[in-house]
Amino acid sequence: MAAASERKSTRPRGTRPDAVGVIGLGIMGSAMAANLVKAGFEVCGYDPVAAARKRLARAGGTPCASAAEVAQRCGRIVLSLPSEAALDDVCRELVASGTRDRILAETSTLPETAKLRARDALAAGKLVLLDCPLSGTGAQAVNRDLAVYASGDAKAIAAFAPVFEGFARVRYDVGGFGNGIRMKLVANLLVAIHNQSTAEAILFGARSGLDPAQVVRVVADGAGGSRMFQVRGPMMVERSWDQATMKVGIWQKDMRLIQEALQRTDTPAPLFSATLPIYNAAMALGHADDDTAAVYSVLEHMIGAVAPGKKPRRR
Repeated sequence: MAAASERKSTRPRGTRPDAVGVIGLGIMGSAMAANLVKAGFEVCGYDPVAAARKRLARAGGTPCASAAEVAQRCGRIVLSLPSEAALDDVCRELVASGTRDRILAETSTLPETAKLRARDALAAGKLVLLDCPLSGTGAQAVNRDLAVYASGDAKAIAAFAPVFEGFARVRYDVGGFGNGIRMKLVANLLVAIHNQSTAEAILFGARSGLDPAQVVRVVADGAGGSRMFQVRGPMMVERSWDQATMKVGIWQKDMRLIQEALQRTDTPAPLFSATLPIYNAAMALGHADDDTAAVYSVLEHMIGAVAPGKKPRRR
């Protein structure tokens, strides 16, 4: 974390030295905000959902009445928004507010075209946007186990560095604006595959007569393990996918972005393509608001192990 004097020297006029804004207080945004409070920052945040603002207050942050108010109070602002439309709305509001000389880090998984549009709109209002998507689930965000793929203006990234350190485990500077979301899609391609392979491995172990919990403990620590096996394996065993850290419905948007990028670059991806029907089936089975660990439930339905609304039968 940079010293207070260093932060003060780069902050815009009219803001407090340790004030950081978070616009969008969903699963990821609320976790980042809470960790920034723990890191010693004054955190101001906005979300249109009242319950999200109350969550921020309980974590020690200051809820604001609008995105514009956040920008008026804070020189560095984290954006964690659910859609292109939400990003466009925030950009219009900030430009219209007349706030100047702020740095914003856009952390969501959104189309590169949407991020470029937002960058240009904000630049007209003397606001700098960085493309900084995150690698990690909501559970990892709570534990400050996120990786930031930072792209854009190098000086702005350096000025934002203490904030990244407040909510992430590591930051990678990946170059020009847009490289961040490209890197995130590469990472998410692997997440899609590893999440599905985790479900297959656990079910295979269970049907072989092994204790699923022991499968997770043993395999996660060996060559066959992965971060998804470590994070989502326990959720599959405990059937706790109703406690979503990445909702299946939101994940469908990420999958679509990966598909579009694969088509645009003429990249063959047979393993990724094989996961698509499983995630679609999760939606059809009513798991839109559940964690993507619910792919385990899809595999159970494929073998007739579970009927809708019932627990899996024991073998």
